Amino acid sequence: MKLTLGFSPCPNDTFIFDALVHQQIETDGLSFDVVLEDVETLNQWALEGKLDITKLSFPALFRSLDNYTLLNAGSALGKGVGPLLVRKKGTTISSNEIKDQLIAIPGINTTANLLLSFAYPEATRKQPMLFSEIEDTVVSGLADMGVIIHENRFTYQQKGLEKLADLGDIWEQRMNTPIPLGGIAVNQSVKRSIALKVQELIRQSLEFAFANYPQVSDYVKQHSQTMSEEVMRQHIQLYVNNYSLDLGEEGRKAIAVLHSVFKSTLEPNDPLPGQSENLYL
Repeated sequence: MKLTLGFSPCPNDTFIFDALVHQQIETDGLSFDVVLEDVETLNQWALEGKLDITKLSFPALFRSLDNYTLLNAGSALGKGVGPLLVRKKGTTISSNEIKDQLIAIPGINTTANLLLSFAYPEATRKQPMLFSEIEDTVVSGLADMGVIIHENRFTYQQKGLEKLADLGDIWEQRMNTPIPLGGIAVNQSVKRSIALKVQELIRQSLEFAFANYPQVSDYVKQHSQTMSEEVMRQHIQLYVNNYSLDLGEEGRKAIAVLHSVFKSTLEPNDPLPGQSENLYL
């Protein structure tokens, strides 16, 4: 049986899925048509119910609960993993002036955008764009600030940027939970028995990757050509952890808290598909 599978080309995702998509583990008759896309593209596709299995940001999951159910394996949660709000070095913009600033964000449906709204509800001038373009956009002055994610956490200072706020720290201090960034969800059109099998295969794929670490496979390197191997390792070590193997009680609690915050940001007429009890497989 062949299923469509979407995830990002970032090292954390390719690290998790490498053994699965290259059948380095026994897949029990399942194979996958793999699509690698930026997470905000995957978020939009999730709202359309396009793929069988997909990586997505948690706000996108909350908006697509009529189509998708969260798997217990493959998620990105943790402490100290949140997005950063950055500005160009030498500027005098303060956190008190955020309401007047144009802020580049990596997509409307990203957790980064939700955490920005959580920390600074007055920050309403936002410009969505591809996450990898945000640093240069702020450096060039086309945006006053930017919310950076992924490997840009390790490179922004080299680009002439400085941190104004760690949005993850603000979340952790106020909510006392890990930060749920993104998860792996299965389309509800997929039979539950198959979905459970996929969930187990993702866990086994990650266990295979952990067993061979610190070796970084050619697959991970191939899709991270602009990164040094040091940055690749930093990326994997930051975003892949025990929550990626199993959400556990703490992970599920963190997701429930984020879901409550997400619902509190909705306008009265903003539809919320699905119900929270349908969140998990």
